[in-house]
Amino acid sequence: MNKKIGNLFKGDKGIWMVFFFLCLISIIEVFSASSTLSFKSHNFMGPIIYHAGTILLGIFITIVTLNIPCRYFKLTTPIFLFVSYATLLWVLFFGESINGANRVIQLPGFTFQPSELAKGAMVLATAQILSAMQREDGSGADPKAIKYILWLALPMIGLIGLENLSTAMLLFVIVFTMMFIGRVPMRQLGKLVGCVVLMGVLAFGIGSLAGADAEAANSGEQAAAAAKKDEGALAKVFHRFGTWRNRIVNHQPRPEDPKDYSVRDNYQVAHSNFAIASSGIVGKGPGNSVERDYLPQAFSDFIFSIIIEEMGLIGAIAVVFLYIILLFRSARISGRCENNFPAFLVMGLALLLVTQAAINMMVAVGIGPVTGQPLPLVSKGGTSTLVSCAYIGAILSVSRSAKRSDVVEPAIV
Repeated sequence: MNKKIGNLFKGDKGIWMVFFFLCLISIIEVFSASSTLSFKSHNFMGPIIYHAGTILLGIFITIVTLNIPCRYFKLTTPIFLFVSYATLLWVLFFGESINGANRVIQLPGFTFQPSELAKGAMVLATAQILSAMQREDGSGADPKAIKYILWLALPMIGLIGLENLSTAMLLFVIVFTMMFIGRVPMRQLGKLVGCVVLMGVLAFGIGSLAGADAEAANSGEQAAAAAKKDEGALAKVFHRFGTWRNRIVNHQPRPEDPKDYSVRDNYQVAHSNFAIASSGIVGKGPGNSVERDYLPQAFSDFIFSIIIEEMGLIGAIAVVFLYIILLFRSARISGRCENNFPAFLVMGLALLLVTQAAINMMVAVGIGPVTGQPLPLVSKGGTSTLVSCAYIGAILSVSRSAKRSDVVEPAIV
């Protein structure tokens, strides 16, 4: 019996430990943080039953994925890229609007968020290009590699960025880091950073003009009616700019006098701070959160605040430590790989999960502006949870075939 269970949960035991602990924390904290959902649905157990079912399905996906040999991931890359581009275009024009942004496709019984699949597809493609274009003399990647990667990445990042800027920026950071790990020439990476900064400044300027035009058009009833009838192209493209600008402005340093701080204008951040400030060393205990009733996204974007409130500083450190273990175990698996593709793939997926987790935690503790990034494997969310489980399965699949060695070698050899 034990042997059968061991054969089922194959792969790196450290990754499995992190995975199960995060899933356990997710079930406990989502159950606690879903009070608003329970109230709206008049069903106390409904939200947690749905989330627990999602976690169980995610574990099944993890087991299936880890049993797929790594070489077959290469074959799926064109399929995932095609589906990602198709669904991103579809959601842009026909997607379901949530909080003013078209991010999900409504399907019978559930919603699908294409950007989650697109991130994994781009990591797959980047790993494949970098591995195929490593020079034989071991001096790094061919200079043409960055061109092929950007041909795929920039259109995808652009499509995601129109409705979800934080996810687009996250994907760019991961692709850039993978190119750095893959030893793309530093001169090319420096030029890329310069171009991105310049494009960001230009986009900010154009977006400001578009936002000003939209505000002017909405200043009167007749002008508002005319704007609805004939809305400018720039206003359509940059319709989310006002939200991005407000989030950055609201993240400015707090006033010295607490009386000058507006809780109404900084509602989510303020209640997140209340949760953290009232936590203490050991917290209030699971299920005893107060701020879960005030935070609109307590079970998703701000679940780390609820974890701190209920589990205290000790619980927060434990969660951070789990993601650190995930990153270091993945780096060790990458160092054991004899081929470049699995090494790049493992590091890309691990960086994607850990960087997203870091962004979520930074928002919760007030270090970064509100972005809407869920905490991987912990926050409530169907597509995010299932895709993250698939990422873990892919890392475990590589760990099965990685050579055994007591010496930790560099990821790229």
